[in-house]
Amino acid sequence: MFLTSRFYIVLVLIVLLLGGGYVFAPLFVIGQWALLLFAIILFVDGWMLYHVRGIKAFRKCPVRFSNGDDNAISIRIENSYSYTVSVEVIDEIPFVFQKRDVNFRLHLQPHEGKNIDYSLHPVCRGVYDFGFIRIFASSPIGILVRRYTCGDSCQVKVYPSFLMLHHYELLAIDNRLTDQGIKRIRRVGHHTEFEQIKDYVRGDEFRMINWKATARRNRLMVNVYQDERAQSVYAIIDKGRMMQQAFRGMTLLDYAINAALVLAYIAMRKEDMSGIATFNERFDAFIPASKRQGQMQVLLEALYNQQTDFGESDFSSLCVHLDKHLYRRSLLVLYTNFSGLDSLQRQLPYLQQLSHRHRLLVVFFEDVELNEYIASSSHSTEDYYRHVIAEKFAFEKRLIVSSLKQHGIFSLLTTPENLSVDVINKYLEIKTNLF
Repeated sequence: MFLTSRFYIVLVLIVLLLGGGYVFAPLFVIGQWALLLFAIILFVDGWMLYHVRGIKAFRKCPVRFSNGDDNAISIRIENSYSYTVSVEVIDEIPFVFQKRDVNFRLHLQPHEGKNIDYSLHPVCRGVYDFGFIRIFASSPIGILVRRYTCGDSCQVKVYPSFLMLHHYELLAIDNRLTDQGIKRIRRVGHHTEFEQIKDYVRGDEFRMINWKATARRNRLMVNVYQDERAQSVYAIIDKGRMMQQAFRGMTLLDYAINAALVLAYIAMRKEDMSGIATFNERFDAFIPASKRQGQMQVLLEALYNQQTDFGESDFSSLCVHLDKHLYRRSLLVLYTNFSGLDSLQRQLPYLQQLSHRHRLLVVFFEDVELNEYIASSSHSTEDYYRHVIAEKFAFEKRLIVSSLKQHGIFSLLTTPENLSVDVINKYLEIKTNLF
């Protein structure tokens, strides 16, 4: 039981009446009757709140949350009292959100139920703990407050952004992937599988003319090829300290995991096989490439709790273990980050080793905050020096792209917010031209 401010206001007024009786005697009698009436009202208010358990509530939330997205939560509150009550609802959300304002005030009519809807936006994967629902109810008298503890504590796993997967799935159904910036690439080449023979139309390549079919049909016929299927596409995720840089509340590691899942989904829609591998100081998780039903769930389970110990990534260990696990030429999409050209030079021999056996795409990140600082204006000599140093770091990122290209390694320099779309476009380009 709790006391409201109305209780203390009335009590102060009664004390003033009783104290005024020393100056004007009738006030003392009035104060006594007021105190008796107040005690009766307190008893009535307490009986109204406690004679039945009048409030019920429970929480509806997904069994798993999507990292980096808004996840809807609903609280259902029902009033069993025969009169209107005022309630304050406090939901004990996981402490990781550091929010103390998840409380709601509302009025419930007799035997009425209402839903409270809000959302949470996690930026870190793992297991989150929800507490109870605390409800503070007061009657129309409003002097006493009864606390109810409702709902059950529960744990919710925060997975990589599967809502993003649903978004791309809906776009694919509506054939609107280009709305997200994903390019449609249709080319013919030698590294493709034969699909059919069709009539020649203007624009078809002359080298694709099938002369035997042309002679039989007495009109030009051409061979049509499609991209090779069942290629292995692996997302290799670096969990080292360089991937802990944050952008809009999420680390580069989280962006890489989300992009890896989207790429896996797109690759399997293209009849390719998708797998993952993670590493930092040692080779960690490995999921063989597959396109069987349920592969996306396997990838989600493998990635939802991946964390880092902030150590230095061991690329030599990555090369050794990939040689043991991969028996056929595959597309390796390596998500990592380089602080500068010296950082690349230390890992370049291992990247070349991977590139010799597989088709390697190195994905690393632009420093968005650094670019914003470069675009800002300078107001002092110190600012000019800082801008020069910042431009040097940005220029080294572009040098890394050139250096990888010189060694025959594909690279993609992108921002975290554009990562998924840029990686998908690069995958479609590589698949069309080289596989």
